[in-house]
Amino acid sequence: MLHLGEKIVIVADVFEQNLPVGEYGYLIAYDRNPDNAFDYIVRVPQANRNFFVTEKDVEPEENVLRFEAEQVERAALIDYALATHNEKLFYQVMNGEEETSESESEAETVSEPMSQAEFIKKINLRAWI
Repeated sequence: MLHLGEKIVIVADVFEQNLPVGEYGYLIAYDRNPDNAFDYIVRVPQANRNFFVTEKDVEPEENVLRFEAEQVERAALIDYALATHNEKLFYQVMNGEEETSESESEAETVSEPMSQAEFIKKINLRAWI
């Protein structure tokens, strides 16, 4: 839940009410009416208006800035990996996770054997579908 007076950025327009997407605003009130679909009332100084918005429409400014910084950092790492021909770094950045060694991947694929009843149940379920 966002706090009153918090600086937010409008990131979506769920109900297509011509919200100024990408503009910043300030949370000025909660809409506590249970019959209403909106969660907050936001003041947008650029438009000189108040808007009723849902929780999906707004994001705190620091979250948006953090996301943008991560995107810029990721793009810079990709450019660096391509410029230095560092294939390992490139795959690490593109996949979003570190590469696991073969021994770790083998340990993950090996699991406990199923009992005969579990195996039959699994086969019958697949056959039924």
